[in-house]
Amino acid sequence: MEKHCIDSQVKGVSTGTTILAAIFDGGVVIGSDSRASIGGEYVSSKTINKVIQVHDRIFCCMAGSLADAQAVTKAAKFHLSFHSVQMESPPLVIAAASVLKELCYKNKEELQAGFITAGWDTKNGPQVYVVALGGMLVRQPVTIGGSGSTFIYGYVDAKYKPNMTKEECLQFATNALALAMGRDNVSGGVANLVVITETGVEHVVVPGDKLPRFHDE
Repeated sequence: MEKHCIDSQVKGVSTGTTILAAIFDGGVVIGSDSRASIGGEYVSSKTINKVIQVHDRIFCCMAGSLADAQAVTKAAKFHLSFHSVQMESPPLVIAAASVLKELCYKNKEELQAGFITAGWDTKNGPQVYVVALGGMLVRQPVTIGGSGSTFIYGYVDAKYKPNMTKEECLQFATNALALAMGRDNVSGGVANLVVITETGVEHVVVPGDKLPRFHDE
């Protein structure tokens, strides 16, 4: 997660974060690290919450420019709140992902932000969607993003399996974040996780000193 730095000349997009979401039997886990950086080098904060609630049972994780991502999620919250009033029912998860997609696509020349959207609704149950830089929308059972994701593709491919229990999925997500945070210098802090099911929402925070370790650091 990177804050804007006017004087820096950055080629391409630095996503400086690790975000993920995974479906388990009856729900979904979405989570991220908590570190923000400027220019991909200077750590400006260790306590940024990148898991944003956009409606009752819909959350999104953001990667890229912090200012851009916060502006998009704020606009998405407004659209979804208005939508729920009009429809007299909670929005579907695909509706939330579509709102983010439209905002990103229509402003793709100005924005440097991507999102993972996850949630639960009565029509389709638990769902995960990726809204990539530029506005591409894809549904997946598990997904990872940000600079830290490059270190854990192998782990995710090997360890994720459908129909995991909530506890198994939480451990999977915690391990994945810990591995990424241990290797990526712009991912770190704590692991912020949210479990979303039919019965409600559960927030889980794993402090940095409680994260599992897989090698000597």
